[in-house]
Amino acid sequence: MHERLSFYIKRDSVIHDLNPLTKLTLVLALILIAFVSPWYWTPHLLVLIAIIPLSFTGKVAPEFFKTAFRLILPAAGFLFLMQAFFQPVGETVIFKFYFLDVTQESMLFAFRNAMRVIVMVSAFTFLLLTTHPSELMSDLTRRGLPGQFAYVIISTLQILPQMQAKAQTIISAQRSRGLDTESTFIKRMGSLTPLIGPLVFGSLAEVEERAIAIEARGFTSKKVKTSLYEIPDHKSDQIIRWVLILLVIVSIALNLWPS
Repeated sequence: MHERLSFYIKRDSVIHDLNPLTKLTLVLALILIAFVSPWYWTPHLLVLIAIIPLSFTGKVAPEFFKTAFRLILPAAGFLFLMQAFFQPVGETVIFKFYFLDVTQESMLFAFRNAMRVIVMVSAFTFLLLTTHPSELMSDLTRRGLPGQFAYVIISTLQILPQMQAKAQTIISAQRSRGLDTESTFIKRMGSLTPLIGPLVFGSLAEVEERAIAIEARGFTSKKVKTSLYEIPDHKSDQIIRWVLILLVIVSIALNLWPS
């Protein structure tokens, strides 16, 4: 397995021993509960009592927090500012910035949506750190998911680490040719052009290679496929999945329940 093509970090933990479908169900359940729960503080509590403790349980907390500070928080912060300033709701004005009014209601609305985004991205980050894509694909195809759909899912999970690996290779190659990538900000911005071109065209060239790989692996074949590596699915995994599904159903029912 090529670890550099995924965010997966091999650890000896309870989370890593779970079935990949169980972890995928956990992630989807966290996201659905964050979006459908009628209580305002649900997304915040999910981060504090579920996602962060799970990262420590899975022994990937350092990598998780590094990703959170570099990717998740900036994206959620940008969303918060946009919705706080441009969401026309509420009448209780907190402060004004030129022609923009920030109300208490828009702040609460923006904060809740930002926390929902944090839950969504954090949950998928947790999945990527604790689940190898090949194991997830093998388990999904074993359960009857068409190979084409499984391949699309895995390709989506791997696209960022693959782009990062390719970008690092291109940067090293350009440095060996004398390209300045460590000087002033203006010069580094000018160095983006010789980096973006090979990255984009190289990614496009991989499309044909992926199509050939799909045919070589017999994804379109109707025959029953076998695997050299059987992924265990314990009774505890099944119980966890049913509990998570039940929690999602309860959250939806509470949201639809007439107040």
